[in-house]
Amino acid sequence: MTKPFGAMTVAQLSVLIQSGAADPVEIVRSIFEGIDKHPDKAIFTVLLKERAVEEARASSRRIRDGRSLGALDGIPIAWKDLFDIEGLATTAGSKVLTSAAPTASDAAIVTALKRAGMISVGRTNMSEFAFSGLGINPHYGTPQNPHGIDVPRIPGGSSSGAAVAVAAGLVPVAMGTDTGGSVRIPAALNGIAGYKATRGRYTMDGVFPLAKSLDSLGPLCRTVRDAVWIDAAMHGLTASTVCARPLKGIEIAIPQNVVFDGVEHGVAAAFDAAVERLAKAGAIISRMAMPAFDEILASMARCGALVTAEAFALHRERLAGPEAADMDRRVVMRTRLGEKTATPDYIAILDLRARLIAESERLIGDRLLAFPSVAHVAPPIAPLETDDDLFVATNAKTLRNTALGNFLDWCGVSIPCGTGDAGMPVGFLLSAPANRDEALLGAALSAEAVIRGDFV
Repeated sequence: MTKPFGAMTVAQLSVLIQSGAADPVEIVRSIFEGIDKHPDKAIFTVLLKERAVEEARASSRRIRDGRSLGALDGIPIAWKDLFDIEGLATTAGSKVLTSAAPTASDAAIVTALKRAGMISVGRTNMSEFAFSGLGINPHYGTPQNPHGIDVPRIPGGSSSGAAVAVAAGLVPVAMGTDTGGSVRIPAALNGIAGYKATRGRYTMDGVFPLAKSLDSLGPLCRTVRDAVWIDAAMHGLTASTVCARPLKGIEIAIPQNVVFDGVEHGVAAAFDAAVERLAKAGAIISRMAMPAFDEILASMARCGALVTAEAFALHRERLAGPEAADMDRRVVMRTRLGEKTATPDYIAILDLRARLIAESERLIGDRLLAFPSVAHVAPPIAPLETDDDLFVATNAKTLRNTALGNFLDWCGVSIPCGTGDAGMPVGFLLSAPANRDEALLGAALSAEAVIRGDFV
């Protein structure tokens, strides 16, 4: 049986479109048919059927007339509910923004990918205001991890719907944001690829913020190759400048502190097996301590988290008014913790961050970093919805590994590397210091098949 269009890679779908074997209008209609038939109605918050069909018809005419905009012309994409879409209120996974004024224009990145010919099919669900790594949303429902066949399991957050839409085969790519792991976490838990770019690699104009010192974005898709193509288009390029690096001789360092604390046996086993495969393929593996990790955790215990301080500043008036009663109470509780971070503490956090970024870059050199994207597989949803203490502890552990990279301004790619408990996916996180995205992506292109092993 032929794969549904939404279950294909971007590259596979592009070949069909550019060769004339599949028409963008046919693809879009099939995508919406798949979404309509899918039993999980919490994946999307808005569908853009009229816009998508109009864009598909324009793409079809271009390709038929020999005027294709490039490899992404006619490819469907979904957007996390943080990106401005012309004519719609940007609700950020929250009901308190449903009455906000419709935006006058698309977010800059939405515009960039439209210029590449991509077709916007809808907005995906998320943790309210992007402030959780679990993906639970009491307003729009929680998208279920499609790999959870025993009990409903979390999708990971905050780009929950984006990851599930791709993992469930509904769309080939969805765009997410990442402030503490919100691309890499759901990618890892859903068994897909997720690329978090260096903060500032793309414009954030028209993207609802969480913490501007940390906010970044990136695609969730099936392969690193797909992410590379999307990255190029977001820069206005018709072809990527990223080249696959020979895997033999690539140096990969594995931190020995913090990131393996409390790791599940199945996660550790899948990660270690991928490391062994990389070594056999010629990668040079080393192990070292990352002092910055311990200093970050100590600073959070002493001064609070940078993300929480900035989130409180963003939402302070909302939390003091009647809107707070209509927000996810756990988001309210976590955001209010930012009030405890005094101005001297906030400045101290920024000073520490600048020092640790510089020290870590010197320590890492030209190496890549590797460790599990998340220390556990996706846990069941039900206990997390009823137990506040469990929610807080699980959220902290889920975010821990990826958030270290956000604080240090790293870029990163999560690649599936096998399965852990209950047959759930495990993510292998490759990271690099800021602005080394092309080197990271080039290495990830070569390493992906080795990291994945037999896992599909």
